[in-house]
Amino acid sequence: MTTKAKQLKEMTTETELLEKEKIIEAKQRWEETTEAEQISDETIELELFRQGRYEELWRRCCGFIDLSLEDFMNIQRRLLLEQIGLLKKCELGRVLMGGARPRTVEEFREQVPLTTYKDYAPYLLKQRMDVLPRKPMLWQHTSGRSGEYDFKWCPLTSRQWEETESLLIALLCFCTCKKRGEFNFKLHDKCLYGAAPRPYVTGNVFGYGFSRYIDFLPPADEAETMPFPERFQTGFKLALSEGLDFFSSLPSVMVAAGERFSQRGRSGSIKPLLRQPKMLFRIMRGVIKSKLAHRPMLPKDVWSLKGLITGGSDGSVYAEKIKEIWGRPPLDLYCSTEAMIIAMQTWDYQGLTFFPALNFLEFIPEEESLKSRADPHYQPSTLLLDEVKPGENYELVITNFHGGPFVRYRQGDMIKITALRNEQLNIDIPQMAYHSRVDDMIDIAGFTRLTETVIWKAIENTGIAYEDWAARKELKDKPILHLYLEPRGSDHLTAEQVATLVDEQLKILDTPYSELESYLGLKPLEVTFVPQGAFERYMLKQQAAGAELGRMKVSHINPTADVLDFLVSSARQVTVPSKEERQPETISTR
Repeated sequence: MTTKAKQLKEMTTETELLEKEKIIEAKQRWEETTEAEQISDETIELELFRQGRYEELWRRCCGFIDLSLEDFMNIQRRLLLEQIGLLKKCELGRVLMGGARPRTVEEFREQVPLTTYKDYAPYLLKQRMDVLPRKPMLWQHTSGRSGEYDFKWCPLTSRQWEETESLLIALLCFCTCKKRGEFNFKLHDKCLYGAAPRPYVTGNVFGYGFSRYIDFLPPADEAETMPFPERFQTGFKLALSEGLDFFSSLPSVMVAAGERFSQRGRSGSIKPLLRQPKMLFRIMRGVIKSKLAHRPMLPKDVWSLKGLITGGSDGSVYAEKIKEIWGRPPLDLYCSTEAMIIAMQTWDYQGLTFFPALNFLEFIPEEESLKSRADPHYQPSTLLLDEVKPGENYELVITNFHGGPFVRYRQGDMIKITALRNEQLNIDIPQMAYHSRVDDMIDIAGFTRLTETVIWKAIENTGIAYEDWAARKELKDKPILHLYLEPRGSDHLTAEQVATLVDEQLKILDTPYSELESYLGLKPLEVTFVPQGAFERYMLKQQAAGAELGRMKVSHINPTADVLDFLVSSARQVTVPSKEERQPETISTR
């Protein structure tokens, strides 16, 4: 008699048998995990690098850019079928698939509903490992919903990590090379540490991944205990002595770090370092270059970096400024805590190329996405990568491979397909760029994600009188939280004064928002008054057009450009009553 049969022998009813069998199968799945589930000190990539087998290493890590689109889709389909098999065997998978048991990719897309983090929160916020498709190697988190939960926790399996590690080599190659097959970096190159602390995804990628190949300034364990200003002050001092080859961080952090270095040079606080011989040469070179250029000293005057790597929603905003400060363009990647790396630029610094082996990719056309926002019960249709069109915007939907938990998951990002292939580098995979958020959150510089609730509370707490409001992120020379407000009554408060009041309340309600100014020197809030009656006129226009009920009113978060153009088209100078003169009437709400 087998062990499993003995364990089942005492059961008497069919229900008990099924339940006991499910428990035993779950236990066996966990027991199948080995030491490979832990982060190893050695990897195949590292060994190939040490042996100088660069051609083989390039094929292993960067070869995805040479796939045909047909090969790309075959990889997607094969890995999705493997993932469906894992999902069928775990509690979370059965819940998310609603009892469906798809056998094909087509059945999966037809039968399995789209999901958001709300579907996972009861399990992942408690870090329930027993319900997952595969035992996680580690847990990581990203910013949660302000006012609801501080973090979104996400598990990461060893197979997901292995795929991610190979892409870290690709990033180092692409940000330093000028053609296929080049390796213009070496082990123990120096990199300024610009990641968030673990267990944020960037902290895990830096602390566990990049650290195999490059040395951080300051070391990761020390850097994670320091505030950003102190960390960069220490890092710059070490870099003056040891040199600097790479910098990887959020775009806004790259700019802030560079500006702090420049300010330090202008203040004269860098002069005491001249007494240290190792630093003297780099400082004097920087001084001479900046004097010849008739401007303050910048990092590019002191170091000639091999590569810059950045990721975040503000990459396109800061790209030119980063190049101006650091001396070379940043390589942009698109990633998330739930999906890890989704796409990255190559050495032409144009569109981002998708990676096939971490997530199954689906794309909701923009019009379908808008319909689903207006009607939460509407299930939008999706396209696959070989069906998208250039110039169109799509909401991205991902399904993890390799035992990850996320199934037809809506990240809340809108991306733009910029081209069906990269003609210059002969890459036969559609190219993308990040476009915007599509959900009820506004991401500012990667530091905070503001919800409708928090912004609304901040406006209410100021005591100003208003009819209605809308807010969205806009990209100028920096990311802007643009608040469009219709005042009620008249007085002498200006838009700038209202912005100050709302800004103060947001700092109280959302700590990460307050860190935008203290860490980055960024004050993102801008207020525009819209004419009195603007929101009501929009509703009447929608009624006359026969719009659905869900599209009658202006969305508070991320309304379209056309909607905002309507609201401000007849803008004029208006004022709002002060708190002391506010009438006790009820403020209209949605």
